[in-house]
Amino acid sequence: MNILLVGEYSRHHNSLKEGLVQLGHHVVIMGFKDGFKDYPIDLPLEQKWNTSYRKKIKVLLYKLTGFNITSWFTYQQFKNYQSQVIQYDIVQLINENTFYCGYYFEKKMLKFLFENNKKVYLMCCGTDFLTVKYYFENPTFKSLFLPYLAGKINPKNFQNVLKFRKSDYQKLHDYIFKNIQGVIGSDMDYHLPMQNETKYLGMIANPINIEKLPYIPMKIDSKIIIFHGINSESYFNKGNDYFEKALTIIEKKYFDKVEIITTRSIPYLQYIELYNKAHILLDMAYSFDQGYHALEAMAKGKIVFTGAETEFYDYYQLKEKVNINAKPDVDYLVNELSFLIENPNELIAISERARKFVEKKHNYIQIAQKYCDTWQ
Repeated sequence: MNILLVGEYSRHHNSLKEGLVQLGHHVVIMGFKDGFKDYPIDLPLEQKWNTSYRKKIKVLLYKLTGFNITSWFTYQQFKNYQSQVIQYDIVQLINENTFYCGYYFEKKMLKFLFENNKKVYLMCCGTDFLTVKYYFENPTFKSLFLPYLAGKINPKNFQNVLKFRKSDYQKLHDYIFKNIQGVIGSDMDYHLPMQNETKYLGMIANPINIEKLPYIPMKIDSKIIIFHGINSESYFNKGNDYFEKALTIIEKKYFDKVEIITTRSIPYLQYIELYNKAHILLDMAYSFDQGYHALEAMAKGKIVFTGAETEFYDYYQLKEKVNINAKPDVDYLVNELSFLIENPNELIAISERARKFVEKKHNYIQIAQKYCDTWQ
C-alpha cells in the first residue's frame, strides 16, 4: 500500500513507518518534528512566528484582526507539498489538530487530503474534542485534567487542551468525523473515553522499535539510582510535585542506599544519557497506561512509575507487574519506592518482565500489521 502518515508525537508514526516498511509498504511522513526531539520527517513543516518578539506581534495581530500568521505560514508550506500528498491508499492523521492551526486553515488542508486520497483515518492520540469533553464530564477520571481542576495549572498555560472546548474545534471535530473512515486509539487513556463512539475502531498498542532499544540487564552494584526528569512546561500535568515530595522523603530515609538524579528541561541527548544509568524512572502520575517515554524506558529494562491501572492489566491479561502504577499520592509513592529499595531482587524481576512485555505487546512489525488489518 501507499501510505501517508500526517503528524508526529513521541515517535509514534516513525515507529509505525518502520514496521510498515518491513511489511513491504511505501510510507511517507508529513508534519512537525515534535519540538526538540527532532524526529525524522519526510515532508517537514515548521511553526513560524512562535518565538521572541514575533510571537507578541502575532498575538496582537490575531486580537486585532482574527488572522493567525503562524497558521497561514503552515498552510503555505502545505501548499508546496500538495503534489506529494495525493493518491495515497491510506492517510492517517495523528490528531484532530494535526497542523496546530485554527479552524479556517486546518480545514483547508484537511479538505485537500480528504478529496485527493482514498481513505483517511484518525488517531486518538493526545487530547482532542471527545477526550476533553469526557474528562470534563468525568472529573474524577485519572487524567491530566485533575491538576487543572485542582487549580494547579493556570488556564493560560493550558490552552493547548482547553482550546478543544471552543466552538471552532467542535466544528473541526464534526467536519473530520464526517470524512474519516474511523478512529484508532493508541492507549487506555484514549480507549476508555472513546468506547461508545460509533466511528471508534478500537485500540492498537503503540508500536515500539525494540531493535533500536537494547535491553540493559539490571545490575545493582551499590546504590539504587532513581531518575526524575522534569519538563518545566508540564510540571503539574505529569504529577512532578508528588514525585518531588516523595523523593525528598526517600532521600532522607535511604540516604546510604539511593542516588537521586533530578533534571529540569535539559537537552534530549543529555536526558537519555542520564536516564540510561538509572534503575528506576519516574514518568507520569495521571494516566491509566504508558506513553512512548515510559514504553521505551521499559524496553531498556527500567522500572517505570507510570500509568498501570487495573484496566491496563485486564486488557493485556497480565498477572505480574511490568511497571509500577503511579498515583498523585505522596505516601503511596513513598511506600512503592521503599518496597523496591528494600527488595532489589524485585527490581530485577520487573525489569525482565518489562522488556518481555514490550517485545510481546508493542512489537512494531506486529503492530504495523494490526494497522493494515484495521485499515482494510
